[in-house]
Amino acid sequence: MRKLVILFLLFSTFISKAQDFEIDLWEGKIPGSIENNEYQEEQKFDGDQLTGVSKVKEPKLYAYLAKGDSLKSAVIIFPGGGYSHLAIDKEGFKLAEWLASEGISAFVLKYRLPSDEIMEDKSVGPLMDAQRAVRVLRTNAEKWNLDSNKIGIMGFSAGGHLAATLSTHFDEKVYSAEIEKSARPDFSILVYPVVSLTNEITHRGSRERLLGKTASEELVQHFSNETRVSEDTPPTFLIHAMDDHAVPVENSLNYLKALKEHKVPAEIHIFENGGHGFGMGRQLTNNTWPTSLLNWLKLHHYKN
Repeated sequence: MRKLVILFLLFSTFISKAQDFEIDLWEGKIPGSIENNEYQEEQKFDGDQLTGVSKVKEPKLYAYLAKGDSLKSAVIIFPGGGYSHLAIDKEGFKLAEWLASEGISAFVLKYRLPSDEIMEDKSVGPLMDAQRAVRVLRTNAEKWNLDSNKIGIMGFSAGGHLAATLSTHFDEKVYSAEIEKSARPDFSILVYPVVSLTNEITHRGSRERLLGKTASEELVQHFSNETRVSEDTPPTFLIHAMDDHAVPVENSLNYLKALKEHKVPAEIHIFENGGHGFGMGRQLTNNTWPTSLLNWLKLHHYKN
């Protein structure tokens, strides 16, 4: 018990240094949730730094607000982790701190991972949290000094699948929303994303955790987001590596093709190396994508 208390204090200290505030995503009982007292969140630390989270039961938003009086663009970040855990530091907190330093407010979403133990329909559990997050930001835009017409999303790996799903299923009614704001993101940033759930190019673990091992072809196609792109899909910035053996680059290429066919503005950066999970970059060329992203955001007037 003493060790748990110390870890909690260390985690609280880390959070208080980095973020402005945190809020529960939902008020009261989450729609479609199953009460399960034995299902408890698990956290992984590196020293005093929270690096990973699994078995999320109570989703939260961690806010990193950009300084200045003018209305700010905002980005909601979905960390990756194969729908089994969240790499919440490397693909969450670090990105949020960087974006805030560049004048863009950022919100890390600790979203629920698909689980039959706490969800009536695990295939839409993460999407529910993603839709809710966008609506929460738009509802609180004035309070948090945000431009409600410049709310974007960023997803990594399986978090990229969630971001692509929100980009193509934002108007799908997966819960009864008391907030009447639109859940459509204004722009989308996908970093080595799982886009497709088809056998040829999917990340098998992500697919099985989201849909189960015996998913119907209809359900697979429904959540293969390259098949769901429309003219209303938001402008998209894509990053991938050629040597990604976990999530093939075809996920991004096929999504780009669909965006082009529907005349959705898009830009892609494919790097020779980097593998999977390189975050903000770790080798010669793939660590240049953050600068390219800032230029793209300026092009679309999401950054001053």
